[in-house]
Amino acid sequence: MINNKIPGAAAMFMAFIYAGAFVYFGAFLSFPASKAPEVVITFLAQHQQALGLAYFLIYVVFGVLLAMLVTALNEKLKREHNYVNTLATLFGKVWVGLVIASGMIATIGLSRVVELAKISNEDAYQLWTVVSMLVESLGGGNELVGGMWVLLTSIVALQLNVFGKWLNYLGAVVGITGIATVFPVDIFTELFGITQLVWFFWLGVVLFNSRIKKAAKHTVKT
Repeated sequence: MINNKIPGAAAMFMAFIYAGAFVYFGAFLSFPASKAPEVVITFLAQHQQALGLAYFLIYVVFGVLLAMLVTALNEKLKREHNYVNTLATLFGKVWVGLVIASGMIATIGLSRVVELAKISNEDAYQLWTVVSMLVESLGGGNELVGGMWVLLTSIVALQLNVFGKWLNYLGAVVGITGIATVFPVDIFTELFGITQLVWFFWLGVVLFNSRIKKAAKHTVKT
């Protein structure tokens, strides 16, 4: 029997990370509008610790929590010869690797950029352009892999009649929106982030409640 409190807490904390990222980068720390190398590099140097911590939480910690949730959902939805769940879990594991790799590239890359800036702002800016492209490509700019995991997981949950149909319908919307981010339109990425925030939190609550109900039933029987 899976202890649903652990993946439930992981899902809710992932929602908090999403919300925190929206607030932090939206209200407290925004990248300069100017793309001039000296402006960008100065900004990175001045906010290195804050950005490094943010990237670590958004990608590395998020990836670890995601690994916990993917594993737990696989165990909960696993049935013999269920090809869709196997495929969903594969996409989930790939997403875990991509997210954590993005965090490592972002944090180490930021450190290298700041160090290189002591020698040349131009070279540091070129390196940051490469780092940003890699991070966006793997963990933020294209959500195809994450969208496939959410969509397939929601389809399996609907087939097995678990988690509640409205949560699973939302998951399907989240998944389709994530897949749509293959098109270079910002609205799809924003919608994916917002709807997935709600999906993660709702899923976490459902997992917690399902554990409580099982425990209550067991208590009554004994």
